[in-house]
Amino acid sequence: MTTQSGDTDNPREENLPNGASLLIIDDDRPWLTRLAKSMEGKGFTVQTAETVAEGLAIVRENPPAYAVVDMRLDDGNGLSVIEALHEARPDSRALVLTGYGNLASAVNAMRLGAIDYLAKPADADNIYDALMAVEGEKAAPPENPMSADRVRWEHIQRVYELCDRNVSETARRLNMHRRTLQRILAKRAPR
Repeated sequence: MTTQSGDTDNPREENLPNGASLLIIDDDRPWLTRLAKSMEGKGFTVQTAETVAEGLAIVRENPPAYAVVDMRLDDGNGLSVIEALHEARPDSRALVLTGYGNLASAVNAMRLGAIDYLAKPADADNIYDALMAVEGEKAAPPENPMSADRVRWEHIQRVYELCDRNVSETARRLNMHRRTLQRILAKRAPR
């Protein structure tokens, strides 16, 4: 599903999309279709892709003003699309979505040019608000801050990423039994 776009305006000139180009990359087709329709309703000209390769081709051909990119796709990591978009169009505003959120990934996404990082499920309004946020504006405090269990889980995930996803090394650095760590990593993130 692709809608053509000819947008070349600077996305920061005005806080409304006015036909601004938006690239959405996600391998969950039903969700991708719903989000694309919602964002078209909010004024964007939307292009969609389901793989990193498709996303990179769109970025090379006509870099969009905005992008919403899933981090984990069937053919690779969505961060490579963020990086390519930031190089092709430094004024673009991209955010990363993932169902496997952790702080190390968020930091890496921001370093590569993303403006925000949202955990799935994120609705169209949250995505729109993140894309339209004024740079430098202080975000409102969270309605539901992370629980202590979630903070612990985030820390474990960060160390795991820093150890290149090596369970034994992560367990050693956290002073934790390897099997205990494997059980924690196999579970979903606490709320």
